[in-house]
Amino acid sequence: MSDSLDGKSVLVTGASRGIGKEIAQIYAEVGVYVVGTRTAKGECRSPCNEWIIADFSNEDHIYRCADEIKELKPDILINNAGINTIGSFVSLDPKEFQKIQQVNVFAPFLFSQSVVPAMKSRGWGRIVNISSIWGKIGKEGRAPYAASKFALDGITLSIAAEHSKDGILANCVAPGFTDTELTRRVLGEDGIRQLTDMVPARRMASPREIAHFVYWLGSNQNSYITGQNIAIDGGFARV
Repeated sequence: MSDSLDGKSVLVTGASRGIGKEIAQIYAEVGVYVVGTRTAKGECRSPCNEWIIADFSNEDHIYRCADEIKELKPDILINNAGINTIGSFVSLDPKEFQKIQQVNVFAPFLFSQSVVPAMKSRGWGRIVNISSIWGKIGKEGRAPYAASKFALDGITLSIAAEHSKDGILANCVAPGFTDTELTRRVLGEDGIRQLTDMVPARRMASPREIAHFVYWLGSNQNSYITGQNIAIDGGFARV
């Protein structure tokens, strides 16, 4: 099978910044037609050929986006968009918990449902769901987010179990601590130093590093990996 992705298209949710933006950039660099989602209109420096404007905290937006995805019939789906809230278990707002599940679980579920029929008819498709190390190991204050990422892994396993025989390979990628603008704003320099001391590689990942592996899983080069939840975390979750 050729490594070329000529003529193929990819849908990347949350493609306007961070890891999603880097994923979109790499696919664009090899000539793939890139459709991205973002929450707001206006100028956006990203390589996407086309945008879908949708806020996944709004259920109607999710259904509308799913309908557009059905029409687009992308060859590759990258479910990257997600939100997080940190707080003690007993103090968590149930509505916030439900919101996180809607954005992080329900939207990827519906979008995956939307792409599978066309992928199956072509006998080729790739679905990569962006999980987290908190979807592989536990940590205090992460109940809603961890619940969503463990659920995303379960959805990925079901897709792989049912549709790998149809040429559709589905996997999760679980990034560890990643050097994004959001990470630096939330943690600050002192927090980052404390964090990197806990990582065997003694640094955070770059968004580009995560994106390269996501690209590989979503390409012809990946011909047999399916149903996996693969950490990219500098050894944090295992060492």
